[in-house]
Amino acid sequence: MSADSDTAAKSNPPAHVSSPAQQRRRGSRRRRAIWIGLLCFLLCGGYLLSQRAPSGQTPDATKSGQGGGRQGRVGNRGRQGPAVIPVAVDTVRQGDIGVYINALGTVTPVYTVTVTSRVVGELKEVHYREGQIVHKGDLLAVIDPRPYQAVLTQAQGQLARDQALLKNAYIDLDRYKTIYQQRAIPEQQLATQQATVEQDEGIVKLDEGNLEAAKVNVDYSRITAPITGRVGLRLVDPGNIVQANGTTGLLTITQLQPITVIFTIAEDYLSDVTTQMRAGHKLRVDALDRTNQTEIAQGTVLTIDNQVDTTTGTVKVRAIFSNKDYRLFPNEFVNAKLLVRTLSNVNLIPTAAIQRNNDIAFVYVVKADSTVQSRNISIATTEGNTAAVTGVAPGERLVTDGFDKLQDGVKISVRKPIDTSNQMRTPRSNQAATQTTPPPQGNARTRLNTSQQNPQQPVNPK
Repeated sequence: MSADSDTAAKSNPPAHVSSPAQQRRRGSRRRRAIWIGLLCFLLCGGYLLSQRAPSGQTPDATKSGQGGGRQGRVGNRGRQGPAVIPVAVDTVRQGDIGVYINALGTVTPVYTVTVTSRVVGELKEVHYREGQIVHKGDLLAVIDPRPYQAVLTQAQGQLARDQALLKNAYIDLDRYKTIYQQRAIPEQQLATQQATVEQDEGIVKLDEGNLEAAKVNVDYSRITAPITGRVGLRLVDPGNIVQANGTTGLLTITQLQPITVIFTIAEDYLSDVTTQMRAGHKLRVDALDRTNQTEIAQGTVLTIDNQVDTTTGTVKVRAIFSNKDYRLFPNEFVNAKLLVRTLSNVNLIPTAAIQRNNDIAFVYVVKADSTVQSRNISIATTEGNTAAVTGVAPGERLVTDGFDKLQDGVKISVRKPIDTSNQMRTPRSNQAATQTTPPPQGNARTRLNTSQQNPQQPVNPK
C-alpha cells in the first residue's frame, strides 16, 4: 500500500504546486509589466522636461517667460473686444443712368456690289489696288474694246446710208404731191411713195437703235465703280477672258460709310422702341467690342423689321453708324446697346456692393458707430459697374469688399487704397537693399518690442 501511494503522489502533485510552464508564463508577464512601467516613466519624464526647458532657453527663463506669457495672454484676452474687419467702402450718390437693351449684332454694309463684266473679251487693264477706297464713277478695269468699236463704226455707216435713202424718199414724195395736184399721176402712185418714206423712216430708227447698242457695248468695255466703297481682293487677273454676266465677278465693293449693325431684341421691348420712334426720337445705339468693355462707335436706330420671328420671339433692328474712322468692319460681331430711356436723379451704387441671397438683393450699410447692417434693395437697372437701386439714401456708405466675415453689428475699419506710386519711384538700389535685408530672428515678443522702440531701423539679431 505504501508503494502505491508514493507512486500516486508523484504522478498527481498537489494543486498548490505550480508546473514549470506556469512559472515561465508568470515570469514573462512580470518582465512585460516592468518594461511597460519603465517606458511610461521615461515618456512622462521627457514630457515634463520639454515643458520646463524649451530648446534655446534656460529653465529659469522658461519659467519666467511662461508665466509672464500666460498672464499677458489672459490680460489681453480680457481687454480684447470684438474683431474689427477691414473693408472697402463707397458712397451712394444721385445721378442719371440709361436703361439699355443688350444684344449681339453683326456689322452689315448698306451696299455690297459684286462687279461683273457685261461684255465678252480679254481683260486688258486693271486700274485699282486691293483694299483701295474708290468713288462712284472711278475707272476700275478695261476689257478689249476693239471688236465693239468696229461694230459701232458699222452701225454708224448703216445709219448714214439709210438716212440718205430716207432723204431721197422725202424729195420724191414732195414731187409726187405737186404732180398729183396737177392730175398728172394717179393717186395710187402717191400712196406708194408715202409708204416708201415710212419704210425708210423705220429703217433709220432701227439703225439708230443698233448704233446706241454698239455705243453701250463700248461703254461696257470700260468698267467703272457703281458705288463708293472699299475694294476687296482681285478675283480675275489681266489677260484672262471674261464672260458676260458670269457667276464669278471681277471684284467686290463694300460701302463702309455709312454702315449698319443688325441685331435682335426680344418682342417684350418692341412697344418701348416703337413708341419712341413714333414720337420722332432718335434712339442711340452703342457698338462695343467682344469684351463688352471698349466702345467702338455710336449710331442711331434706322428701322425695325416688319415681323417678329416666331421661332425665337425676337425682331431685327437695323442701326446706322457714320463710321468715320472705319472701326466697324463688315460681318464683324459686336455687342449692341440700345438706349431705351434715361432714369434721372436715382440712387447709384457700385455693383460690387450688391450681395444676393436666393432671390433677395441686399447691401451692407456702414453706420455712424463703424458697424454694418444689412439692408434689402431693389435693382432698377445696371450699366457697367454702376447700378440704380432703391432702399438706400444718398450719402450712405456701403461695403464693397471684404464680405467674408460680415454680419449685422460687426465692427469694421475702412481699408485705405494701396498707393503704389512711392514704390514705383523707389530707386532700384533701395529696393535691392530692402529685399536683401535678412528677416529678424528671436521670439515674437523681442521683435515686437524692438520694432515699437525704433520702427525706422530693422532689428539686427545677434
